[in-house]
Amino acid sequence: MGREFSEMDKKIFNKLAPENGGTHMSEMGHPYPFILRPISHKIAEDADDFRERLERLDPEEAEYLAGLAMEGKEDIRSLDEDDVDSFFDMVREKVSEEREKELRIKLGIL
Repeated sequence: MGREFSEMDKKIFNKLAPENGGTHMSEMGHPYPFILRPISHKIAEDADDFRERLERLDPEEAEYLAGLAMEGKEDIRSLDEDDVDSFFDMVREKVSEEREKELRIKLGIL
């Protein structure tokens, strides 16, 4: 089970999925436990769309997501394979190569 969305979580989710109209609920009426998984599996049309959505994030938001992933509060392993690559690319480009490496080691995705 995930966490209750903070204001930062909501801000990022809304930036990545504005077509969701500010809701953070699944079609079944349950709150999403993660930010990126529903974007990857339900909202983004394909890997290119997911990548384009990640490009909307600023460095602070990218670092925030990386921090959640480091804490186990954001599930990166369950993203579609291409989306995992896009996430790590985004961390490298918007945060740092060191942060990307640290996160890959922590998650065991080398």
